[in-house]
Amino acid sequence: MPIPPRILTLLIGTALVLVGLWVGQNVNLLPVDASVNAPLYDELFKVLFSIGTTLFIGIVGMVLYSLTRFRRRSDTAGEVLAVEGNLPLEILWTAIPAVVVLFVGIYSFDIYDRMGGMVPMHDHSMASMQTAQEPEEKTWAGISPASVEGEPPATAVPIEVTAMQFAFIFHYPEADIISGELHVPAGQPVSLRMTANDVIHAFWVPEFRLKQDIIPGQPTLLSFTATRPGRYPIVCAELCGAYHGGMRSTVIVEEPEDFANWVAQNSPVKATPTSSAVIS
Repeated sequence: MPIPPRILTLLIGTALVLVGLWVGQNVNLLPVDASVNAPLYDELFKVLFSIGTTLFIGIVGMVLYSLTRFRRRSDTAGEVLAVEGNLPLEILWTAIPAVVVLFVGIYSFDIYDRMGGMVPMHDHSMASMQTAQEPEEKTWAGISPASVEGEPPATAVPIEVTAMQFAFIFHYPEADIISGELHVPAGQPVSLRMTANDVIHAFWVPEFRLKQDIIPGQPTLLSFTATRPGRYPIVCAELCGAYHGGMRSTVIVEEPEDFANWVAQNSPVKATPTSSAVIS
């Protein structure tokens, strides 16, 4: 007894959904996650990957089946029967994409909101920037080489990022350090104030799942919390000139103790009155 077409369609559709879910949950195409918001992005990617796998297998399978099942045979003479339309089928293939797009839109908005995308934009005026960067204490955002114990402080580490053709320059205003690499402590918020000297650039760290355009004349803020110590590439993801492909740097995520030691070792030595008198 042949299986009714509706039951067969339901079984094939169920199998496609299960295969798509399995692929989305078990096939990982993303780099290692190294920031607080990375798991949220990965969650969205898995859902989109599952939906894309289901649709890809279903559409390609239907095309291959149609090419085989309804191909023109050698014993066919004359014109075949023309099919004018199928209203139920047209409703089905219109309704399914509509539901998928609506679901993806709502779910993407939820992830975007949970990642802080709906937080009102910061005031980018110089006065507000200077106020926001004033430390509450004289220590480096609450970290000193001799006092780093237990949980890291909640205060954000302020860093100024300058993008230019074709490099990133990082300035730590509280320690007066200028570096070609970005050093940050693991488990502590970091606040980047980014400016561009010439054209549009983009700050992208794939392992952090973060990308932010840097526009001349319009300082932008980007906050994140790194979670996994290591070295990760910083890539300019905006075509900025002939050597755009070489505009790269590195973010080095360190344990709070190691980061505090790096700050202490790289901070400029201030001249004392005694040393000044000797030099003069």
